[in-house]
Amino acid sequence: MARWWRALARAAGRYPWPTNVLLYAALFSAGDALQQRLRGGPADWRQTRRVATVAVAFHANFNYVWQRLLERALPGRTPRAILAKVLCDQAVGAPVAVSAFYTGMSILQGKDDIFLDLKQKFWNTYKSGLMYWPFVQLTNFSLVPIQWRTAYTGLYGFLWATFLCYSQQSGDGTLTSAFAFLHLKEANAVERPPEK
Repeated sequence: MARWWRALARAAGRYPWPTNVLLYAALFSAGDALQQRLRGGPADWRQTRRVATVAVAFHANFNYVWQRLLERALPGRTPRAILAKVLCDQAVGAPVAVSAFYTGMSILQGKDDIFLDLKQKFWNTYKSGLMYWPFVQLTNFSLVPIQWRTAYTGLYGFLWATFLCYSQQSGDGTLTSAFAFLHLKEANAVERPPEK
């Protein structure tokens, strides 16, 4: 295992863009697979492939460039610089990422109105993200070296992708709907007697 980590660190040093993009996309796609597992249905690998496509084609690359742009525009790790990066990330980066996810997924799913999910779920999803991402980005901007920031964001993007994919398929973009689903699933599991 230690050999694998050393190889990953070397790859990130030599090829930071593809290493970060692939790690981010793999984690983001795994979030969709987890969401499907939690829902209890059969695995929909076409759906996971669509999520991976959005992650590789946009999210991971955008995140990689965005992290570097923020560092260039607001260099350093002073409290003021970190807070400014978090504020810019939430005011500019987050709306772009949420919009790209809902629109990209709608395009790949062949929906007639590719902006319908975006119109219906954007504000709820954005507000839900404001309860999660600022805390992730505080640690990211203050502790994580620039060459690992996209991969680090992808690690937390795994949980976010689980929520986003649920919201895109059947939620309304609120954490309440996701937690209600999990609570309902738990209640149903308790009520059902075990099969023999």
